[in-house]
Amino acid sequence: LAGSPGRPHAMELVLSALARLNTTIDDDDRLSEADFKRISALIGREVGIKLPPAKRLMVEGRLRRRIRGLGLTSFSAYGDHLFRQGGLESELPYLINAVTTNKTDFFREPEHFELMEKMMVPNLLDARRNERMPLLKVWSAASSTGAEAYTAAMVLADICAQRRDFRFALLGTDISTDVLEQGRRAVYPADQIAPVPPTKQSRYLMFSRQAGSRPEVRIVPELRRLVRFQRLNLMDGTYPFDRDVDIILLRNVLIYFEKPDQEAVINRLVSHLRPGGYLLLGHSESMIGTSVTMRQVAPAVFQKAG
Repeated sequence: LAGSPGRPHAMELVLSALARLNTTIDDDDRLSEADFKRISALIGREVGIKLPPAKRLMVEGRLRRRIRGLGLTSFSAYGDHLFRQGGLESELPYLINAVTTNKTDFFREPEHFELMEKMMVPNLLDARRNERMPLLKVWSAASSTGAEAYTAAMVLADICAQRRDFRFALLGTDISTDVLEQGRRAVYPADQIAPVPPTKQSRYLMFSRQAGSRPEVRIVPELRRLVRFQRLNLMDGTYPFDRDVDIILLRNVLIYFEKPDQEAVINRLVSHLRPGGYLLLGHSESMIGTSVTMRQVAPAVFQKAG
């Protein structure tokens, strides 16, 4: 069994394989009901996201890779690490990354971007016609990997090229550090950009030419410079951002929150809108049950009083 010089001994390979087996979580292993309830309560308290019992299987699936990464062998060991061995504080960001849903697409609910071009931007600029080159601020408040923010950037860049009478900047925020990093890199699978109109693809996307690799695209640097990403927990009592934002997108996020948290989040966001600014929700969401007085100007589009 002697190994060759500079190569692993055969016994070492066997021991290494056994070690890997010992750190593999059994596919039949399950998160205990008590630990799931504690994780569910923790996520609800920290980030406002509801994790009902029906989500238990989803949570297990998302946590398996993390548990392996920690070198643990079971959900029980992970529960011990979180709640009984003092690992919660350091583990919380990873847990949040694992359980948050980050569904996003370019030009998702495209009617909103048509309204941005034909109604919102013209109205906002008309209200500031006495300013020279006003700066329009757009905030994607649950930006995920950045597809929504870069979609808005493409739309605004086209308008700006036609009018040449304003500037714009975009902010993308999310609680997941993983998706924020992808937003900063601005690299996406090529099949994800199918909804982007061909003219915008040629203008704002760079296509990878590496043979044999999975096709990818990257947002052009001219747009990347105009979009910044920052971590934000929407459950925080205050948000450290400007209070003269022109358009805030909070689409398909409130459905994961309890009613009181929905109202609190909307109130905080509206306080960051300038008079006449717009709040865009997902088409499946509404302002019902909130105390915010805003004028509905289109489906899921609301304008702050001027």
